[in-house]
Amino acid sequence: MSIAQMTRDSSALAWRNLLNIRRTPGSIFASILQPIMFVLLLGYVFGGSLGGDAYREFIMGGIFAQTVTFNASFTTIGLANDLQKGVVDRFRSLPMSRIAVLLGRTTSDLATSVISLTVTSLCGLLIGWRIRGGLLDALAGYGLILLFAFAMSWVGAYIALVARSVEVAQSLGLIWLFPATFISSGFVSVTAMPQPLATIAEWNPITSLANAGRELFGNPTPAALPQPQGWPAEHAILYTVLCSIGIIAIFLTLAVSRYRRVATR
Repeated sequence: MSIAQMTRDSSALAWRNLLNIRRTPGSIFASILQPIMFVLLLGYVFGGSLGGDAYREFIMGGIFAQTVTFNASFTTIGLANDLQKGVVDRFRSLPMSRIAVLLGRTTSDLATSVISLTVTSLCGLLIGWRIRGGLLDALAGYGLILLFAFAMSWVGAYIALVARSVEVAQSLGLIWLFPATFISSGFVSVTAMPQPLATIAEWNPITSLANAGRELFGNPTPAALPQPQGWPAEHAILYTVLCSIGIIAIFLTLAVSRYRRVATR
């Protein structure tokens, strides 16, 4: 199976998934509502007591990271739904690349992340967040967030293949997201956490993505909060890139291997 054919097959399936989004707009409603809810709740419920405008700018990096991480659940549910309804079985009967089913799903779900990031950015602008860095830095920031979103989609794809049913996928697809996103510096400084949570949060890729976003968008940690320290914080951009590539390599391999086993049943 050539790379060209794999690309064509994946593109066709990605387009099919995007058409499904257009035909069932309710499926993307949560990806739009969730960032709005977190921006407003965290910005105004906690913002007044934790630093006001400065804190509202600080949390935007964390909300960006949380938003694209939570979008992995859409990959999980979407792929599990195709498996449960037998759609994937029909794809297997066609002369197409096996990885195309997975690559088409993870690629199309980047569109969900783009929509979520757009909504999150607009909400951020409404509460006073601003991009205070240069244009190239801002573009790099969004590119880094989307790279991490793609990595999280592969985690979601593997969970869907393990779950096999939509009901189980919904539970497994969400249960890991809350500790992963909240044990991080998304909304508070890592140095304010007790051990061993502080160490876990320090090396959490979601922490580095939030810190990298703040660096590239020009939104430093407020003076009232403890400043981030440690190698991941000092090299947030590099660490996020390395983690994203590592996550893709690991979970792409696991997902393809699992897909092949499922296909032989």
